[in-house]
Amino acid sequence: MPPEKSAYALARYSRSPDSIRDSIEWVRTHDSRSFLESYYFQYGHASIADLGHAVVCFEGISELAATEIEAEPLWDGQAKSSRYQDFSRSGFVTPPEFAPAEAETYRSAGEALLAAYGEVNRLALAYLTERYPRPEEMKPGPYRRNIAARAFDVARYLLFWGVPTNVGQVTSIRTLEKQIRRLKASEYEELRSLGDEVAQACAAEPECRWDLNAASEPLAPTLARHADPDEHAARSRQDLRSWAEQNLPPAGGEPPPRVDLLRPTQVPGDIVATLLYPVTGRPFRELYELACGWSERLRAEVIDVALRSRSRQDAILDNFRGGLYVYDLVIDIGAYRDLHRHRRCQQFRQQYSGNLGFDTPKLVAEAGAAEIFNSALKAAFDAMHSLPAPGSHYLLPFGGRSRFLFKMDFAEAEYISRLRSGVKGHFSYREIAWEMKCKMEQLEPELGRLIEATPPWVEDPLKR
Repeated sequence: MPPEKSAYALARYSRSPDSIRDSIEWVRTHDSRSFLESYYFQYGHASIADLGHAVVCFEGISELAATEIEAEPLWDGQAKSSRYQDFSRSGFVTPPEFAPAEAETYRSAGEALLAAYGEVNRLALAYLTERYPRPEEMKPGPYRRNIAARAFDVARYLLFWGVPTNVGQVTSIRTLEKQIRRLKASEYEELRSLGDEVAQACAAEPECRWDLNAASEPLAPTLARHADPDEHAARSRQDLRSWAEQNLPPAGGEPPPRVDLLRPTQVPGDIVATLLYPVTGRPFRELYELACGWSERLRAEVIDVALRSRSRQDAILDNFRGGLYVYDLVIDIGAYRDLHRHRRCQQFRQQYSGNLGFDTPKLVAEAGAAEIFNSALKAAFDAMHSLPAPGSHYLLPFGGRSRFLFKMDFAEAEYISRLRSGVKGHFSYREIAWEMKCKMEQLEPELGRLIEATPPWVEDPLKR
């Protein structure tokens, strides 16, 4: 059934004594659009839209866009893997914001990164093959795939946000509406266009059908009419950024730790710090300590600035959500792409500035690829800093560091640390997961001991 039809049938099922078969027959002869207009959009029975699901696939989009698409807590999907596919001939997405001269600078830098990616991958593969010969009990096929995956793990540091990928998702039409509204209000033109395309697709018949002989109809036409840009979120970011620029004291000069863990105890201070985190380049700990030291009036001022563009139809910002524990991470983009897929937490990011440097895998030097790797990344950062934002963000390599905030309960901290520290994982997020466990042991010894994480020095390169 089309998503809106199934939502109508299940909603009626809960509101009548009829069986589900009778409810489906009822929906065949009644208009689901008028039902949703009244109960979902007019009366605000939002849970009705959780009862219809749609499959939406995005093809040939940038990695940056893919990560933004996935930024929904109630989201299920898969993206193209950088571990099992060769991106050396993939090309890249050019940000539509660029003028011709800027696009040419971007293209030259992108081509140089992909050329270095291919060469580093070749050297890493040769080195790993020599260092880890195939065991007699292991078949050649699995061996080649394992070694190739480990080589891609190193080479992927030279990929960048502009490389193309595909994403397939299954979401409720309630989540889809929220996603469309968020995309339409994005700072990136590519994402604003994608928001429009998804809305158009909801109003049209599906592109792909399992039964080609069955009658077809639009997927979610009512949703498409109501999915306006989320102006409140965009305005709130602008207002908070202006407030921070005008009111915050000079930033501290301490170098940020890679993993910092806090357990906020003052809720208003936690909320204010979370509101300011995405619009500054400051550590969460600094913002939280500032906010806790402010008067109630000053904290209320920040909260009022964040909410002054809110209408009666707007939900409260996600920044007001929380978790018992706050991890502030300064990590490479590649590691973030993997950790970002964990949904049982609140996630926030700062702007991609390219000012926090980059990480270098130890295997780069061991494979004799250090000069190629370092010169390619330095040239990419130089080009990135010469280009205007937000288009310049597309040139940020996966090895580049940025700052991300993850708010979660202990169960999610245990799950991420245990799962992501395993020997099958990428060494970058393995190290982060291990540090997350260690930080928890320091903060909560009674709980940290429960996390059975694998130390990063325990390795098995032939497992994946």
